[in-house]
Amino acid sequence: MTNQRITLEQIREAQQTIEGYILKTPSVKSPGLSNYLGAPVALKLETLQSSGCFKPRGIINKILSLSESERAAGLVTVSGGNHGLALASIAHAMGISATIIMPETAPARSIGLVRANGANLLLAPDVTIAFAMAEQERAKGFTYIHAYDDPLIIAGHGTLGLEFLADMPDLTDVLVSIGGGALISGVATALKALKPGIRIWGVETVGADAMSQALSADHPVPIHVSSLVSTLGAPRVTERTLEHVKALVEQVFVVSDAEAIRGVQIIAEEAKCWVEPAAGCLVPAARKVIEQVGPECVIGLVLCGGNATFSDIMKWAEQSGLVI
Repeated sequence: MTNQRITLEQIREAQQTIEGYILKTPSVKSPGLSNYLGAPVALKLETLQSSGCFKPRGIINKILSLSESERAAGLVTVSGGNHGLALASIAHAMGISATIIMPETAPARSIGLVRANGANLLLAPDVTIAFAMAEQERAKGFTYIHAYDDPLIIAGHGTLGLEFLADMPDLTDVLVSIGGGALISGVATALKALKPGIRIWGVETVGADAMSQALSADHPVPIHVSSLVSTLGAPRVTERTLEHVKALVEQVFVVSDAEAIRGVQIIAEEAKCWVEPAAGCLVPAARKVIEQVGPECVIGLVLCGGNATFSDIMKWAEQSGLVI
């Protein structure tokens, strides 16, 4: 199998390409979470990024690489939420038509923002069918922007890692959520290249654990997405993202939906940050990391997005049997 891993040089090139288009988000220490978890904790606040998530980093890097004819053909993509709303917003700003295909379970706020940005929204019964619909649109001549199986997308997301380590050079352990695996692939590449001894840990939720299942099988396998955390709900990872995780990531934890939603509450109370469950899942995993490596570690949490409404969280908490 050919090497599909990206390089530090590609991430540095992406950083130059997207400069001026994205926000260099703050990295902050969290006394509240440090006290709660019993070890120093630093946060990368991608919740403050354009579109409320990290996605513009990779999307802009990809779109700026396209030819005029590729842009003129219009863009199509599949998304469980954040990728779609970010692509819709960026395409609108650049004057490019976009078709966003989302599962019906995508957050209502994301669906609304896609429509508000003038994109053509297609809803599918589930995410697997959404990918099949995207292939049909690609066959019509649209330019397909894959949410995670693209080296330019991965390199763009990796710029987050460059910023985090520059701001917080003492980090020993960094936790990153996994959907399709582009974010952790890029961030892990950047961090391990600059600080080889740093440990990277992935986090998924039960029913959105495509990477964990791929690691067990040693190849990507299709899964039935059942997690409430739809933004992590990739129906399968790819050989490219699996290769990055196998080479660079210590372990992938799988936590329950209830733990992820409880993590949202903990981050709000202890760190004073509003996040979605795709970031909330990092909290229970961080506790497991500290148990493994000891309290002398310095934990970094990539708060990947904050695109959940208060009513979303309350509904998910009720479905998970939590009282918030």
